[in-house]
Amino acid sequence: MQYNLIDEYLKVVAAVKFYVEEQVQLGFLESLCTERAEPSSPAVYESMEDIKVAVQNCDACLLHSSRTNVVLGAGNEDARLVFVGEAPGVDEDRQGQPFVGRAGHKLTQIIEAIGLSRSEVYITNVLKCRPPGNRNPLPEEIYACEPYLIAQLRLIKPRVICALGTFAAQTLLRTDRRISSLRGRFHTYQGIKVMPTYHPAYLLRNPKFKRDVWEDVKMVRVEYDRQ
Repeated sequence: MQYNLIDEYLKVVAAVKFYVEEQVQLGFLESLCTERAEPSSPAVYESMEDIKVAVQNCDACLLHSSRTNVVLGAGNEDARLVFVGEAPGVDEDRQGQPFVGRAGHKLTQIIEAIGLSRSEVYITNVLKCRPPGNRNPLPEEIYACEPYLIAQLRLIKPRVICALGTFAAQTLLRTDRRISSLRGRFHTYQGIKVMPTYHPAYLLRNPKFKRDVWEDVKMVRVEYDRQ
C-alpha cells in the first residue's frame, strides 16, 4: 500500500512538472525562477579544463551531493556559435556530456539542418549538475552556477549564442519575459548576439513549434556567417 501511494505521488509530481513546463514555454505562465540577482564575480580561468576542475570541486549548492558527473560542455572551444541549455538530464549525468539523450539527438538535427556539426559549435547548460528528477532549476542553483557559464563564454568569445528554452534565455538576458515573446529576434549578452528559441525537449512534445525554431536558427546561421 505504501509503495502504491509513493508511486501515485511521483506520477502526480511528474504530471504537474509537465504541465508547468508546457505553460511556461507557451507563455501562459511566467517561469518560477523570478529572482534575477546578479551573479557573483566569476574567477578568471586560463582554460576550460580549469573551469571543469572548479566545477568538480564546487559545493555552492546542494546539487553536488546528488550528481553522478558534472556536465561542463562539449565541442569547439573556439566556436563562433554556442548553444546554452537548461541543465543536464539523466543521460547527461550518466555520461558527463551535454545533450546526449533524445533532446540531444533533436539538437544535433537542428545543428546539422543549418549546415554545421556538433564539433564546430560548443554546447553547454546553465547548470552543470543534474537537478533530481529533472526538475526545473532553482534560483539559488542558477546563482551558484552562472559564474561558470560566464567564464566559459569569456574563454570561447562566440559570435552568437542560441539560448535553448526559458531558463537559458532568462538567465542570459536577465529577464522574466516569456520565451514565446523573446524568440524570433536577437538580443544582446555582453556584446554577443543571443537568439532565444524553444528547447529541443519541448519540440519532442510539441512538434508544431518546429517551424518557429527553424526560423530562429536560420537567423542564427546568417549571423554566424557574418565577417
